[in-house]
Amino acid sequence: MKLNRLLEITTILLNKKTVTAAELAERFGVSTRTIYRDIDVLSASGVPVYCSQGARGGISILEDYTVSRAVLSGDERAALDSVLLGLQTLEATRYPEIDTVLEKLGGIFKGTSAESDWISVDISPWGSDPNAGNKFTDIKTAILQSRVIEAEYINAQNKKSRRKIEPLRLVFKSQAWYLWGFCLFRNDYRTFRISRIKSVRITDESFDRQKQRLIENGENNCEKPEEEKPWIEMKLEFTGDALYRLCDDYDDDMLHDNGDGTFTVSMYFPEDEWVYGYILSFGTAVKVIAPESVREVIKERAEKILGFYL
Repeated sequence: MKLNRLLEITTILLNKKTVTAAELAERFGVSTRTIYRDIDVLSASGVPVYCSQGARGGISILEDYTVSRAVLSGDERAALDSVLLGLQTLEATRYPEIDTVLEKLGGIFKGTSAESDWISVDISPWGSDPNAGNKFTDIKTAILQSRVIEAEYINAQNKKSRRKIEPLRLVFKSQAWYLWGFCLFRNDYRTFRISRIKSVRITDESFDRQKQRLIENGENNCEKPEEEKPWIEMKLEFTGDALYRLCDDYDDDMLHDNGDGTFTVSMYFPEDEWVYGYILSFGTAVKVIAPESVREVIKERAEKILGFYL
């Protein structure tokens, strides 16, 4: 489309000092005459482009020129903001090449509006190592190059193991990042929580990613977690002090207001160390109603914690 070509030409000129009509014509698969007509349209619309003669001549744009967002419609500005949000989300996973794209977009729209600065995306935990995101880049590289990775992994039972994985996808789900792939150790598809992967090494061993994706679609194994955990129905009663966290973790229809300032949640949880830690993280703002086995575990651990301070 002509509009897309005009916008891309403007972007090219903003990121290059000079470009020839022949170069642009080859890039877009049109004639040089079409390019010159495009330049006339840009000039007539207020974009300060100009042509210079000579060995180093070509098409240029005035230095320090930026495109005003005012020329975009409301829908176009919303679409642009969506693109920026998506790119910032990728940047949060430490994809270094995204920085270049954001820098170029920023160069086009800098100093024109505060609208593009309304959100910042950072998926790393509070207090985390700023270099921890490098494993995202390594895993992404392995996925795109169809290379097997070796990883040190700690599961929910605190067991550490070395795994060889054919990585297929990075997934963000339920406030955490996961790697989904084929575990050569388990000889099956597994989902690994990224925060529990402590090291990643890309090997020289390759695999057929397209074949694995076909198997995935046929067998629908992508939701199978690395840890096989028993799931039990639990009933928890929370005080009003925990309401802000309940809003983070549960939909409104999952919360039963008891009318006395407390709320009850009934749902299935995996019975493992994670769920015990989750319950204890609420301190005195939660009480386990059922099952009795979990009540006893929490009671024993609370008594042990108390023992630390006696």
